Amino acid sequence: MQGYGIAMALESSTGVVVDPGFFFRITAVVTLVGGTLFLMWLGEQVTSRGVGNGISLIIFAGIIAEIPSALIGMLELGRTGAISGLVIVGILILVIAVIAFIVFMERSLRKILIQYPKRQQGGKMLGGQAQHLPLKLNVAGVIPPIFASSLLLMPVSIINLSGSQGNGPDWLLTLNSLLGRGQPLYLGIYVSMIVFFAFFYTAIVFNPEDTADNLRRNGGYIPGIRPGKPTADYLDFILTRLTVIGAAYLAAVCILPEILISQYSIPFYLGGTSLLIVVTVSLDTVSQIQSHLLAHQYEGLIKKAQIKGRR
Repeated sequence: MQGYGIAMALESSTGVVVDPGFFFRITAVVTLVGGTLFLMWLGEQVTSRGVGNGISLIIFAGIIAEIPSALIGMLELGRTGAISGLVIVGILILVIAVIAFIVFMERSLRKILIQYPKRQQGGKMLGGQAQHLPLKLNVAGVIPPIFASSLLLMPVSIINLSGSQGNGPDWLLTLNSLLGRGQPLYLGIYVSMIVFFAFFYTAIVFNPEDTADNLRRNGGYIPGIRPGKPTADYLDFILTRLTVIGAAYLAAVCILPEILISQYSIPFYLGGTSLLIVVTVSLDTVSQIQSHLLAHQYEGLIKKAQIKGRR
């Protein structure tokens, strides 16, 4: 459906399509859908044979590839006098500050103390250890901004399906103008969707009742909290507070570029979703590379130990 809307929008633009008609629409839809499926397959191959999530790495590469042209365009605006040099320096400082803030929030954890009692098994005393259950501040990751921005693009897709940006129904054109980038209604719905999907996705990923049952089966407990339902309620309480902070952080990072672009006409290329994807994919890829290197190191040590044992 989206490919058909893009084909109709291309036909409505003057001088873009040489031979408009049904054959062009079908060709455009097949090409767009086939390219998307190929990228999904390629991402799965990278995931199974490489390091990190393949689809996320493909999106990451697409965003990074546009950064040099965006920097050149911004420097060209500074050279022509469209924006001052102080504004360019301020944008670079702002980007670095936002990246540092995202890294800090993505690395933030709430560690819940888990105590395991001592038990005697045979002639050995087992247990008696204290461990931590780490809960991320942002469990949902970049899913809420992606879902929210995708749903907000729906009116534009419907207008494209109608054949032209200016020939749609009046109510649809009014809705499209109200949902323009930087409009109050757009920002309000965007923030609401980010908060909703943050709570929704967190509830899907993390189940406090299952975690409490696993702790009870393994003999673990949270000091001061009874096992079972009280533990599940306590975990749900902690997770709800963390999700409030995480949703507010996601909304702030995603709203800041929209305000800068619409209100102050600042060419802030890396939007909130793009910046989140770049930083989170970089952090996940580096951590997985470190895990692979550590596992390879232990594998070499095990092989050396077996050789010494044979000797």
